[in-house]
Amino acid sequence: MDEKSSKSEGEEGIQEFSKITLRPIELSDVDDFMVWATDVKVSKFCLWDAYTSKEQALDYIQNIAIPHPWLRAICIGNRAIGTISVTPCSGFHRCGGKLGYVLAYKYWGKGIVTRAVKMVVNTIFNEWPHLDRLQAEVHVDNKGSQRVLEKAGFEKEGVLRKYVVMKGKTADVVMFSFLRNDPRAA
Repeated sequence: MDEKSSKSEGEEGIQEFSKITLRPIELSDVDDFMVWATDVKVSKFCLWDAYTSKEQALDYIQNIAIPHPWLRAICIGNRAIGTISVTPCSGFHRCGGKLGYVLAYKYWGKGIVTRAVKMVVNTIFNEWPHLDRLQAEVHVDNKGSQRVLEKAGFEKEGVLRKYVVMKGKTADVVMFSFLRNDPRAA
């Protein structure tokens, strides 16, 4: 294979990854969900432990994900390769929402989550008119996720020390935010 045909195949792969969509998650996504939900590399920086059964995944999808106020499957074609969500804050913080996302390991480093975050930023403030602030809390050691947010136009606000319990231990997180009036990333 010559360099020219190899390059066009690489470009095709990039184009494939640029055609992501966001849609509500469905029970029929359970097998795709299991790919990332059972992977300890994926759950390493998540508050949840890797899933161990399909029943556990079906329960989560049916009772948590589907009724969630704003959770979408990140898809290539119609195949779910991850999820992204915005959870409304409450009380004095009700003008804000918390952003969360997860992606199958095989798709890391391809710009997919950055694109998904930008898609959310470009729609969520219209869908939720009360929202003035979108925030994300990222484990201090999760440099990849921090880069995603920076590329999507989020501002790093600082480190919240011993802010969450993750895998049985308290952990520091970096707080990022995107405000309604911040310039949108292309």
